[in-house]
Amino acid sequence: MVQPPCLYILGVRVDAVTREEALAQIEAFVRQGGPHQVVTVNPEFIMEAQRNPAFREALNRAALAVPDGARILWAARRLGRPLVEQVAGVDLVEHIAARAAETGWRLFLLGAAPGVAERAARVLQTRYPGLTIAGTYAGSPAPEEEAGIVERIRTAQADILLVAYGAPAQDLWLARNLARTGAAVGMGVGGSFDYIAGVVPRAPLWMRRRGLEWLYRLVRQPWRWRRMAVLPRFVLAVLRQQSPGQAR
Repeated sequence: MVQPPCLYILGVRVDAVTREEALAQIEAFVRQGGPHQVVTVNPEFIMEAQRNPAFREALNRAALAVPDGARILWAARRLGRPLVEQVAGVDLVEHIAARAAETGWRLFLLGAAPGVAERAARVLQTRYPGLTIAGTYAGSPAPEEEAGIVERIRTAQADILLVAYGAPAQDLWLARNLARTGAAVGMGVGGSFDYIAGVVPRAPLWMRRRGLEWLYRLVRQPWRWRRMAVLPRFVLAVLRQQSPGQAR
């Protein structure tokens, strides 16, 4: 399998893939068999990786690192390595589900608040008839629960594992456990189950296309201001980055 070209933003790898190219990679991963970790790199990930070496390693060792967010595209342009399009995690989940309904992939939804993964599974199965949900479970990323959760997923014989514990917990959980689950692909999906289940509304399409989804989230959820504060720090850090990025 040919590895897609990539660049490094503040030391974190981002692969230059479109949504369709990301789906093609995931399809190849399933055919090949696991484990293959997929990460959705956004500015919060990159800034967390500056102070969390284990998280940075998990991101850079992933089989696929998609560019999630308008600020990632801005940073790539600033560093002289433009990306074609952003690949939002929740959109990628939807397209994985659509492809899974066609191919017979078995999905396991792990994480989010109790009951949310089940609701998201029902919505996805309604949208994509024929989709097989191998299992759902809220659980937690606590180390003492890992063995039991791994056994659940292995027993369910999932092809793709979607984990909604939030970053960095979900991505570190996958780095530790994906190989033991038997799933070919594992991806951290943040709040995707909340959006799909309708627990949290998404920004209108026009705002998403203009890179303003962060503003919609802040207006709807003012408590997120501490998380949003990472955006200006990310912009300043990119402006200070001297290297135009590393290509592969």
